[in-house]
This record gives sequence, structure tokens and C-alpha cells, in this order.
Amino acid sequence: RMDQALLLVRNELPAQGLRLAARSGACHQCLYQLLAFVPPSNGSLRAPGTAAVMVDTQHPLTLRLNGSVGDRELCKIQYHFGEFGNYSLVVKTLSTSTKTVSCDLVINEGPINSYLPILFAFLVYMGILGILIVGRLFMKIDPVRNWVYKKLNPRETDRLINSELGSPNTVDSVSSDPTPRLWSTASRQRLRSLDTFRGLSLIIMVFVNYGGGKYWFFKHESWNGLTVADLVFPWFVFIMGTSISLSLSSMLRWGSSKRKVLGKILWRSFLLILLGIIVVNPNYCLGPLSWDNLRIPGVLQRLGFTYLVVAALELLFTRAGAESGTLETPCPALQDILPYWPQWIFILVLEAIWLCLTFLLPVPGCPRGYLGPGGIGDFGNYANCTGGAAGYIDRLLLGEKHIYQHPSSSVIYQTTMPYDPEGILGTINTIFMAFLGLQAGKIILFYRDQHKHIMSRFFIWSIVMGIISAILTKCSKEEGFIPINKNLWSLSYVTTMSCFAFILLLLIYYLVDVKRLWSGAPFFYPGMNSILVYIGHEVFENYFPFKWKMQDSQSHAEHLTQNLTATTLWVIISYLLYRRRIFWKI
Repeated sequence: RMDQALLLVRNELPAQGLRLAARSGACHQCLYQLLAFVPPSNGSLRAPGTAAVMVDTQHPLTLRLNGSVGDRELCKIQYHFGEFGNYSLVVKTLSTSTKTVSCDLVINEGPINSYLPILFAFLVYMGILGILIVGRLFMKIDPVRNWVYKKLNPRETDRLINSELGSPNTVDSVSSDPTPRLWSTASRQRLRSLDTFRGLSLIIMVFVNYGGGKYWFFKHESWNGLTVADLVFPWFVFIMGTSISLSLSSMLRWGSSKRKVLGKILWRSFLLILLGIIVVNPNYCLGPLSWDNLRIPGVLQRLGFTYLVVAALELLFTRAGAESGTLETPCPALQDILPYWPQWIFILVLEAIWLCLTFLLPVPGCPRGYLGPGGIGDFGNYANCTGGAAGYIDRLLLGEKHIYQHPSSSVIYQTTMPYDPEGILGTINTIFMAFLGLQAGKIILFYRDQHKHIMSRFFIWSIVMGIISAILTKCSKEEGFIPINKNLWSLSYVTTMSCFAFILLLLIYYLVDVKRLWSGAPFFYPGMNSILVYIGHEVFENYFPFKWKMQDSQSHAEHLTQNLTATTLWVIISYLLYRRRIFWKI
């Protein structure tokens, strides 16, 4: 099968059988799992005892062979098997006098290179990119450009898309200040880098949700650590925080009352949570009233609640004149932070609550402060402690049937307890992530059109978050004070993801809005219709043309083709909606 190899164990020891056990290199402090018992050889017939087993090829394995007599360890081998490879492990006695046992691994049939489809897909997309670049060069020819513009006529698009709850504007045409210091009187223009960042996060999210070609690094990490799939949700939360800062500022400058804005915040949060529970529901196939096993937490639910808290926090403590620079601060270098000190106090209190609950809350049958996966991890001592306090709170308040039943830890760590990566306790750190995005929005507001200041502050924030991450994790995957963990939404996970987010936003802002070397395409288009694309890809996941019956379900190439096709279709759909000036906003 996919991600497996065949291992034939040949036991030439005449006196004892063998117990073959394995442990994955991705499984931290795990118990060995018995794979097979290999009978002893038949000395009279000179026939070795044999056993065939399937072994995992995604991560290196440590194989351990113990003799059936006295359970003595005979040998231990660490090896990374290749997909569809055929191997033999020959166990024999080198010397009858010393009874020295040798274990030799032999490759009977070489594995395939399962990563070639990724290379091929990369070349295909680079070819498409090359064709588009050539087309753009043709567009510089006046007759060609004039003909295309007459056919497409996108004159009204930019005006329509600048809705008040969308991404903010870099310049504004109306201001209460007759002599604005930084705002231009030019027409309103959308900040494309934010939509590009959002679209990039969304498209990667769609791809990994569809399966990511069934490659392990396009799936969520089993527990501690990071894969590609673990990057995108916090980035989406981060850019949501940035948009909150800028869109609320725009609405208030245009004369909307705080009560009216608060009403919009409440309504939008309610819709996001409702869509998450009713529409994007893994049990929706059972009918709209299938509440017995309804999963209450979820991605949209967490986005809705996070949006409510962060937007209300910004609305409550926003200060007139702060963003225009008319307020005096004792330290000009911190003018985008000091006026909002009550917000920082609130966030620090939330983080103190997260730390206290995580490390001090008593969990029955588990050590205090446990951050592990349970199952066979930690040598099987805490099998039912998956997620520690975070898992316990969800099971206590929501019930086991109403949280995620198949966490990523269930494969490698063989956990049996349900655990929800979008649970209650992790929402605190999601709010922190959105708040850091809010800070990025404040930087854009305070230093309008001062590109060097904006980019330098993005860089400084990235360095600060990176240093905090290094301290919390001790630059280690497993041995830090607080390991990076998406399932827990640990504090180090948030600081690490915000470090990456500030750097990525800096690069996109520089390329798209400063130098204008890149239009943001194709990510800009799904970024303009993020809610529609996310809900659509969830609802129509199992329908053609996003999914079809495969010729070979054990092929990475076919899975990758299907998943990339589905993801590309959503990019095309978002582009067509953009051209038709259709934008679904909540």
C-alpha cells in the first residue's frame, strides 16, 4: 500500500523464535509495537522461519528483534524504508562458539521515488507561469492591450470591491481632519498585499484539506513540531487581525458610530459560528438535525469567536487621534503600542489564564502540566491524557461526542481519546495570534506610505517573536519549556507562526504594494472571496469535478493530481467571480 514497504524476516536461528517490534522516528518516547513473531528455523529441513510484515515508509523506523528465549534483545536496526520497496531481514548466527547473532537488511526490490510527482507538478505550474509572463509581455504592445481592455472592461471592479468590512484602504478620500497629515485625497485604493497573504494561506489550506497528495508533510504534525499544513490557519488568523485594525479604522473615520460597528461585529461573529456549526459540519450528511454527534468546535467557530473578541477589544479601546499621530507619547518609537496599553493588559491576562490552566489545572489520572499526546507516547504511562488540560476541559464542558474524534495523534501515537485541535483552551492563543495581526495593522496605519518604517517594524516584530520562540522551545522539537504544537495551539506555536507571518507579510507588502513587481495573482483572487472559497471547498469536497473515482488509490501521483486540480479550480472560480464583481462578505 501507499507509504508502505514489504519486509520479509528470515530467522535462521535453530533454537528460538523472534519477536519483531518497531518504533517510528516521529514518535517521541514511544513504546515499541509488536509487528510479528518469527518462528525458529527447521534445522532438519534447513528451512528458515519466515514472517512478512508491512512497514511504514513515511518516517525512519527502529526495528528491535528479541529472542523468544529469555526475551533477550538480539539486535536493533534503524532504517528509513522506501515506498513499495521489498526488503529482507536475515537473522543468523555468525559463530556457533560465541553465539554471535547478525541481522542483515537486504534490498530485494528497490523502492520508487514517491516525490517525483511533486517535481512534475512544480514544472507544470512553472510552465503555466511562463506562459502567463509571455502573455503579459504581449499586453505591453498597444494594439493587443487596447483590444483586451475593450473586451474585458474591468473599469468598475476596484470601486465595487472596497466594501467597509473588507481589507482596508491605503488612502482615503474623506477625513474629518481638514488638514490630514498622512492621508491622501486620492481615490480609495485597496491594499493588495493583505488579500494576497490571505489568499496564499487559504489556497494552501484548501490543498492540505483535500489531502495534499497524501504526503505526510502536507498533513498536520502528529503532535509536536510543524508541517506545511500547520502553517496556514494561524496565518489566516493573523491577517484577519490586520484587516480588523484597518477596516474598523476606516468605518469610524467615515462616521459610523461605535454602536453600529459593534452591531456589525456581533452579526458577523454570529454568522461565522453558525456557518461553522451547521454548514461546515462533518455530520451534515446525516441531516440538519443530527445533533447527537455534532462537533461543536471548528475552524469557522474559532474564527468567529476570535473576531468577536479582537474586534470588540479594538473598538472599545481605540483612541481618537492615536492613528493620526496627534497624541503625544513618552516614547515615539512605541507610538503604535503605548496608546493601546489596556489592550496589552487584557491579552497578558488571557495568556496568564492559559498558562495557569495548562500547567496548574488538576487533570484526573494525569500529571499537572502534561502537554503530551498520550497513547503510546511517554512510554504509555499516560495513555488517556491526550492534550492534558486542553483535552480535559473540552471533554468536561462539551462532551466527548461533540469534539473531534480522529485527532492527528491517533495514527502515530495510537491515541484513543477524542481531542479537538480547535478546542476551548487553544482559543486563547488564537486571540493572541489575531492580536499580533492587529498590531501589524496598527503599524500600517501609523506609518502610512512610510514603507521603510513599516517594513523595519515588521522585521523587528519578527525578530522579537523568533527570540521568544527560541527561549520557549530551547530550539528543540521535544525538549523545550513549551514545545511548538498546533493541536494545543501552544504559546510557542503562536510566537513562531507570528514570526513567520511578519516576515511573509513584509515580503508580500514589498513586492505587491511598494515595488509593484507582483500583482498578487493568483492568490489575490481567492483572498477577495475567502469565506466563499473556504465554505465551498468544504461543502463540495466529495463532488465532481473536485473529486472522482481513482484508477489507483494507492498512488501519490493520482492523489496529487486530484488535489491540485480541485485547488486550482477554486482559484479559477475565485478569478471568475472577481471578473464578474461577485464578492461574498459577511
